[in-house]
Amino acid sequence: MIAKTLSRLGIEVWKDIPEYEGLYQVSNLGNVRSLNYNKTGKSKVLKTPINSDGRNICTLYFNGKKKSFYTYVLVAYSFLNHKPKTSKLVIDHIDNNKVNNKLYNLQIITFRENSSKDKKGTSKYTGVSLIKSTGKWQSQIQINGKYKYLGLFTDEKEAAQVYQNELNKIKEKEKL
Repeated sequence: MIAKTLSRLGIEVWKDIPEYEGLYQVSNLGNVRSLNYNKTGKSKVLKTPINSDGRNICTLYFNGKKKSFYTYVLVAYSFLNHKPKTSKLVIDHIDNNKVNNKLYNLQIITFRENSSKDKKGTSKYTGVSLIKSTGKWQSQIQINGKYKYLGLFTDEKEAAQVYQNELNKIKEKEKL
């Protein structure tokens, strides 16, 4: 994707924000601009203050109604074709910096991948942990907020494989 590469180089590319075409645009560098600021016919880059969640937010107006958006959502919506709240996929800040809304720093991944990508634990594998008292590796998976115990293993890789097998079963069921 050219816009992603250009964002690494600091070269700004602007795109219309879906549902706000001709009114607002967002850039691959995470900036938002109004194309008719205060009905003056001039464009202006909007301020995107940081809210209480530590994320940049901006307010867009359409037909007298205002709506607030996280800036990274607008970037993903416009450049990555991500449809907010309509899929099981989420927007991830690769470097975990919630205010780095540059396109190169955003990716669309599953909620499960996002929740486990930065976990630091006793195992290098997701869903596996060392039970120090026994010296064995426990495998478990979370499904709909509940943990399913998959067993204890002497080998860390075997515990990880059991987790992956269970994850694949879940993914197959979700496709049906």
